[in-house]
Amino acid sequence: MDSPVSDLPLLEVLRLGIRSHQETWELQQELLAKRAAEEISDTLILVEHESLITVGRGGDLQAVRSAGLPVVEVERGGEATYHGPGQVVAYPILALPEGQRDLHRHLGMLEEVIIRVLGEFDITGERKQGLTGVWIGEQKVASVGVAVRQWVTWYGFALNVHTDLEKFAGFQPCGLDPKVMTRVADHVQLPPATILFEVLIVKHMLEVFGRRLPDPPPLDPGSESGGTCSPGPSGFPSLPIIP
Repeated sequence: MDSPVSDLPLLEVLRLGIRSHQETWELQQELLAKRAAEEISDTLILVEHESLITVGRGGDLQAVRSAGLPVVEVERGGEATYHGPGQVVAYPILALPEGQRDLHRHLGMLEEVIIRVLGEFDITGERKQGLTGVWIGEQKVASVGVAVRQWVTWYGFALNVHTDLEKFAGFQPCGLDPKVMTRVADHVQLPPATILFEVLIVKHMLEVFGRRLPDPPPLDPGSESGGTCSPGPSGFPSLPIIP
């Protein structure tokens, strides 16, 4: 029997808009330490990065130097990939409870979130044996890679929505031919913004990982609009950008 929603662990949501990788990495470090110390609940960061290539533990830094983009070595698993505007990046800072401390399982759950998001647009997302990420047919639409410290996960996945695919051309993303990369906008007509994908990612993160959003802040009955409190980081559907 399923647990009541009120019994599920909390998931805070931070929507950052477009931010540098360095700034977001520093935020992840702060949240990671606080989550490991049980000072905060699980947290999902949603962000679009300024253009760069990140190289994971399985990648070759020198192989991407000629791509003409900033390059950063990172702690996640996997090889090199591109991040930039039009791509939704999700960084779940999640404490894995005993009995669920399996990173392969965790990666599979992140892939499931992406597959369900694509399903909202009648797009069939698939896994490929021996490869992480999510595919549409023979083309890769999302990259997945995580790190873990004290059984708290960080990093996560990048979903190409309106991403400039030409940025992948100067290197081998995840060790693959750059022509294999695709984006959702090439498969279905979409609005120009990515906020719909952020909302859907939150929806399916809650379902797949068994989490709930915090209660919204109380309204101020004295205001003309019925309330002066704007939604916080978890206040959907407004999804305010954190300054």
